[in-house]
Amino acid sequence: MRRKHQEIEMTSPTIVLYPSPGMGHLVAMVELGKFILHHHPSLSITVLISPPSFNTGSTMDYVRHISATVPSISFHHLPTISLDLLSFPSMEAVIFELLHLSNPHVRSALASLPASAFIVDFFCTSSLPIAAEFHIPTYFFLTSGACVLAFFTYLPVIHNSTTESFKDMNRLLHIPGLPPIPSSDMMRPMLDRTWSEYQNFLNFSNEIPNSAGLIVNTFESLEPKPLQAIREGKCNPGGNTPPVFCVGPLLNTENQRGEYNEVECLKWLDKQPSKSVVYICFGSLGLLSAAQLRELAVGQERSGKRFLWVVRSPPTEDKSRRFLKPPEPDMEELLPEGFVVRTWERGMVVKSWAPQVAVLGNAAVGGFVTHCGWNSILEAVCAGVPMAAWPIYAEQHYNRVVLVEDMKVAVRVVEDEEEGFVSAEEVERRVVELMEGAEEVRREVEKKRVEAREAMAKGGSSVAALRKMVDLWTSALCS
Repeated sequence: MRRKHQEIEMTSPTIVLYPSPGMGHLVAMVELGKFILHHHPSLSITVLISPPSFNTGSTMDYVRHISATVPSISFHHLPTISLDLLSFPSMEAVIFELLHLSNPHVRSALASLPASAFIVDFFCTSSLPIAAEFHIPTYFFLTSGACVLAFFTYLPVIHNSTTESFKDMNRLLHIPGLPPIPSSDMMRPMLDRTWSEYQNFLNFSNEIPNSAGLIVNTFESLEPKPLQAIREGKCNPGGNTPPVFCVGPLLNTENQRGEYNEVECLKWLDKQPSKSVVYICFGSLGLLSAAQLRELAVGQERSGKRFLWVVRSPPTEDKSRRFLKPPEPDMEELLPEGFVVRTWERGMVVKSWAPQVAVLGNAAVGGFVTHCGWNSILEAVCAGVPMAAWPIYAEQHYNRVVLVEDMKVAVRVVEDEEEGFVSAEEVERRVVELMEGAEEVRREVEKKRVEAREAMAKGGSSVAALRKMVDLWTSALCS
């Protein structure tokens, strides 16, 4: 009855987006909403927000900014859920529990919203039965690439073929459409199949065939092999594979230089020679130990290369604060004595944050030492900046294999196998390679830069994929 009543009253389809609270996930989902409205302004977009009680980056500031600058996107704030953070082993476990406990509020929201489609982050899988109650077609949105979607689509095959955890396998995984992935490079929250995070991600994998479609923040020519494998059913042999829509690269690129024109690091970059600066940043949540920060500083200084480095405080040893925002870094305490003074003519260290899209788009930047988060990868590709791949958490080790072995847009930073520590010698070696050599990487990333722009232009593959989705939504409304 609700759906019939809603269809009579609706003048245009309303699309409800439900992101994970993590900054990278939220930004990508909002950019999807902006992309939809740019090409199909008659649609209505509502974003469900689960307010986090833990550090997810500056998400609430970002939501306020979007509310003020993009009034056509409305935000529906779900009630705050209180969690005992000390009882959770990982950030992923916290997020899954928050979203699970938010389900009654999601049900109330969907009951009040005339939703024609429900687009959910893969962390929000537990909300699928709610959408089914209201007969709302549900699409998964992958804030990671098609390489990650290929893995999740194939995960049930791996899971049912062994009782071993990834951490114990010590072998290469052969996932259709991808280069061989060492089991030790599997996504960090999934290394042990007894963990709750593993079970939640497996639940997502099992629900993939039941969705109306799979939306991926990528473009066709960036990941042709995994996309072909998924669409041909090789990742889900004998099962249903929903349609895959590549709608990327979705990036927050609007007014990047104008908005941050007075930021000191951009003024500094403007004074540097073309492609002479290596940009070092490990994402909004990537933290290095104090010892690793000092080692990185030593290696960077030895390289002799110009640099812009975003430094954050190390992970806290206080367990009560491990999921909270870290304090502002004390450079004198964290970096080697005299480092800032010795390198001031060719380097700049900034505290905690830099406008990354604007930085990567600056002509002075010629390389990017990155944690391999998907948003950062796309930002580098769109700027044509080659990468040195230094993963820290989540799916980043997995991404590194694909970046280096398949896409060939990055060089690999090699860490100690036991401790995961990167030596000063390795930092120096990879920075020099990135800035002086890596010619194949430089050619490939420039090629992908052009293709990314074409995908998002009029008549491009990502615009065409969006058109197909919108046609599905409007045809369902009329039927």
